[in-house]
Amino acid sequence: MAKQKNRSKPAAAPTPFEEARDELFQHIMRCGVVESAPEHQGEWFNETLQYMTERFPELTSDQLGELRKLGERFAQPPKKHEAADVSAA
Repeated sequence: MAKQKNRSKPAAAPTPFEEARDELFQHIMRCGVVESAPEHQGEWFNETLQYMTERFPELTSDQLGELRKLGERFAQPPKKHEAADVSAA
């Protein structure tokens, strides 16, 4: 019997929005946005989204708004979950 080749589909190229989102997340991590004060974060996002508008002209204003919302959410420090008190009585 002849061996069948496992043919998988090549991965689809990311959309411009996906590329912009990934690039924004990388910038957030590299620039230390998470540790900065809220007013500095706002200033940083204003400047960075202006850059993203020029870098990805195919994005709509709605997509840019969504990108900012995702970026601001991504830049929030992780929430601490309170461990439930599981003392034996």
